[in-house]
Amino acid sequence: MRKITSLLLIILVLGSIFSVTTRIKDIAFFRGARDNQLFGIGLVVGLNGTGDSGNVSSPLLLEMMKKFGVQVPEEDLKSKNTALVMVLADIPPFAKEGMRIDCVVASIADAKSLEGGYLIQTPLYGADGKVYAVAQGSVSLGGEDVKLSANLQKRYKVVGYLPGGAIVERDIPSDMLEGDTVTILLKQPDITTAARVEKAINEKFEMDLAKAVDPSAIKLTIPSAFQNDLITFLSLVESIEVQFDLPARIVVNERTGTVLFGGDVKIADFVISYGNFTISVSSGKIGDKDATVANLVNALKAAGATPQDIIAILQVLYESGYITGELIIM
Repeated sequence: MRKITSLLLIILVLGSIFSVTTRIKDIAFFRGARDNQLFGIGLVVGLNGTGDSGNVSSPLLLEMMKKFGVQVPEEDLKSKNTALVMVLADIPPFAKEGMRIDCVVASIADAKSLEGGYLIQTPLYGADGKVYAVAQGSVSLGGEDVKLSANLQKRYKVVGYLPGGAIVERDIPSDMLEGDTVTILLKQPDITTAARVEKAINEKFEMDLAKAVDPSAIKLTIPSAFQNDLITFLSLVESIEVQFDLPARIVVNERTGTVLFGGDVKIADFVISYGNFTISVSSGKIGDKDATVANLVNALKAAGATPQDIIAILQVLYESGYITGELIIM
């Protein structure tokens, strides 16, 4: 298979309008209903000589042996079949005792691979220092490397996964109620979207229940008819469709040559000479088409511009104030 050395320009157009209709559930969540991060330090055993070198994991393994009443000299535990790892997990809101959650294990020391390893029972702590879950199980690296694979890089072997590998031992308190109100938090704060969510909720219930207090929060009063049926009320709120406002934004990944932009990101009139070609915008038109980033990129490609050329031109136009919206370089 021929190795591709040049960058590809991937153009992803978000749509011809800046707003899309979506459910409140897809763009917001209720305050108090959020994930929490858990962490712990554990030991992966059963490695085939690809674990930590030296004495890195021996003290932890020795302490585990003592708990089971097994007396083993520390010098006898110098094995490359174990690896000290950090165990990480996100516990979702309302997770109850006995439920299972996914977790990630990552080598702390100098292990070469966690492939084939088994994580010994590891307590996972919250920010308050309490144990909320316990992890144990076989470490998965995501399948075997295959020759002629479409993957562009080999598997990363010192980070593994345990799907459903942790059992919740303690509920994390989650309280969405603030008196007789709940608060909706937008995942991407925006003044226009907050106002639209407020309006959509009030129109749905035909009463003034919602009030946008800032670009990220909409406070919602629970009507008397749902005082004893909060879940049904919140379900109805989640299903309401609103116009989600998308800001004019261009995202450029210089490493991959990817450009992401909205279909109607506007461009002011200009003339640019770059290399062997000249592109002009006059009276809001590029040729016979509207002056948008999408049409500009297509014109530049037709003129023979490379991905690097296009990215450089977009940067110059943005810095000069000819492009409306925000340019983000990754």
